Parts: sequence; C-alpha cells; structure tokens
Amino acid sequence: MVTGMGIISPVGSGVDAFWRGIRDGQSAVDVVQDYDLSEYPTRIAAQVKDFDPLQYLDRKESRHMDRFVQFAIAAAEEAWRDAAIRDHFDPNQAGVVVGNGIGGMHTLTEQHQILLERGPSRINPFFIPKMIGNIAGGQLAIRFNLRGPNETVVTACASSGNAIGSGLRAIQHGEADVMLVGGTEAALIPLAFAGFCSMKAMSTRNDDPKRASRPFDRDRDGFVMGEGAGFLVLERLSHAERRGAPRIYAELAGYGRSADAYHVVEPHPDGEGASQAMARALKDAGMTPEDIDYINAHGTSTPKGDIAETLAIKRVFGDHAYRLAVSSTKSSTAHLLGAAGAVEMIAAILAIVHQTVPPTINLDNPDPECDLYYVPNQAETRRIRAVMSNAFGFGGQNATLIAREL
Repeated sequence: MVTGMGIISPVGSGVDAFWRGIRDGQSAVDVVQDYDLSEYPTRIAAQVKDFDPLQYLDRKESRHMDRFVQFAIAAAEEAWRDAAIRDHFDPNQAGVVVGNGIGGMHTLTEQHQILLERGPSRINPFFIPKMIGNIAGGQLAIRFNLRGPNETVVTACASSGNAIGSGLRAIQHGEADVMLVGGTEAALIPLAFAGFCSMKAMSTRNDDPKRASRPFDRDRDGFVMGEGAGFLVLERLSHAERRGAPRIYAELAGYGRSADAYHVVEPHPDGEGASQAMARALKDAGMTPEDIDYINAHGTSTPKGDIAETLAIKRVFGDHAYRLAVSSTKSSTAHLLGAAGAVEMIAAILAIVHQTVPPTINLDNPDPECDLYYVPNQAETRRIRAVMSNAFGFGGQNATLIAREL
C-alpha cells in the first residue's frame, strides 16, 4: 500500500504543487542560466529552482551531501511526514531502495577540477561519500533508522521504477513491513550536456524552450533533461491498518521488468521489451489489459522511443489501447532520468486520487505513427480505477508498475 508520497520537481515541489503543475499543463523547461552553454547544441533544461537544502538539513550536513542526495532527503522527508509513520514501525522490518542514474556528478566534476588545479592533497575527504551512487540510500537509512533491506538500483531511466518494484518485492517476500522507495537525480552540469549533445539525443529547440518537450508530436526532436526526486512509503496493509495510517493512496498491485537485449541506447523498434514489462506487470497484479484506465507513458519526446512505446502498448492492450488514456508528464517536467520512474508513478497515483488525467502538453501535430489517445494539452476528468506507469532506460532495461484504488 502507498501511504506517503514526496516530490522535488522542476514543475513544483511538494505533492500538491507538483500535481497543480502537471494538471494545469505548465512547462518547467527554460534556458539554463547557471552555466555558459552558448557553444552547446542544447542550452535548455528543467531545473529545480529556489531549492534550499537548509530547509531540510543543517549547514554542516548539507556541505557533506551532493545535490542528488539533498533532493532525496527533501522528497523522502515529505513522504515520511505524509505517511505520519513517526516511530510506529520496527526498524529491523523497514528498509529503503533508491534509484539513481548517474550519482554525484556535481561533486565529481568539482573535485576533478580541484585535482587538476590544486593537486591531490586538496581533495575533499568527503569526496567519495558525497558522490558515490549508493550514498542516498545510506543517508536515508541513517536519517529514518531503517535497518532492513537497503539497495540502490542503477538501470538508467528505469532506475526508480525498478527501485519501487524492488521495495514491493521486499514486502511481498516478508523481508519488510515498510519500505521507503523512490529515485533522485541532479545531473544538470556541462559534462552531462556535452555527453548527451554528442549523442544528438536532446532537443535543440533553444528558442522555444517551453515547447521543446513534446512527446508523441510529429515535430519532436529529442528529450529535455530535468532534475528532481520522488519517494513513496510502501506498507503492508496489515501494518498500515494496525498503526492507523491516516490515508492509503492506492495499492501497488503489480511490477514487471524486462530487457530489450537489442541496443545500448535505442529501444527495440517493435517495443518488444517494453511490451514484456507491461505484460508481466499485469500478470503480477492478476489483472487484464481491460482493467487499466490510464498509462503514464515513458514518452520521452524522442523520435524512435515514442513510436516503440506506442507499438508496445498496442501489442499488450489490443483494441483496449484505443480506449485508454495515455499521457506523458515529461512534457511538463522534462526527463528526470533516474528519478523519472518514481515521479511519474506518483503522477499516476495522483490521477487515481483526483480522478483526473494530466495532459501531454505541446501535442499540437500528432505523429501518425503515434495514434493512441494521449490527452493533448488539457487535463481530463474520467473514471480511473487502475493505472500503469512505464520507465525504460538506456541499455534496454524496462520497468512497469501498476497501482489501483482500494
């Protein structure tokens, strides 16, 4: 059961602000001001603005944490408070799983520059504990006294989808009663821009940033990077009832994962791996395709990816694919990389809570090869009982999650 949720996102931090942002079709994409990207083909991103780590950490703590860890602390704090769990749990039966794609890129590049300019003796002794990819999970365990399962999942843009699934399995297998699960990413630095630009993977719509992320649109030209974090508190139903949890948002009902086994960055052109993940999630939940009302798509705004996902949905859902509501909230938030799966699963659960589907904004000229109903430009109220969320990563690693109302 999902009993708590927390968000740090470019379109709004805090669950309520995040929901308003995606529901109202806001775009968080803008020209990057923190660095001089004038020589880069892509100069836009969705940044988390006005984030103050001192709202969650003291000054000394914050200096010892990379931005991706600070995001994780902030989002997890909100989820933990939302669940009102306090000390109503056994620390030995509570754990944490974090998804992260890249780790502490800010710290890595900063310390590398210090090494080059000032020598090895000037490297910060907290360099490794600040940047290593698993440190967010370690910090969260310390902060919330979680002594059960603790792992970090790195499957690129599927990372936090897999992290949520791993937390579900820990509860199903009796390893824990409570799991804090989610993902975090903070990689908006010149090196990351240079890497993705060299791949020609990102949108170059620098003169019109608000309209750059346009999943399923004929004129899409690549994804837009973003940053942020999303965390959920998962609980065994009996545990939530016994402690008197103030709310249960939804049941996390199914999880499926797969590999394309096809290419290091391109999806399988027929969506074969993605369809396997969706089919396995349905089987795990004991549900049929007709039980799903809404899919929060991976929908990255890349030419090949959006077509492959459309084909995968049609392969799994058949005729029902055309009755589904499908949308990509990356059109508002941009692509949060390793944090995307968790943030978008929260968006899908909020669709159940509010009985409203957030839109795919900037969908002005639908791609004929993307012929499903993508809820263009305006949110839509409809009956939503069960939702699916897709997260697919470089390397062909796929994760699908299903949640349903109680």
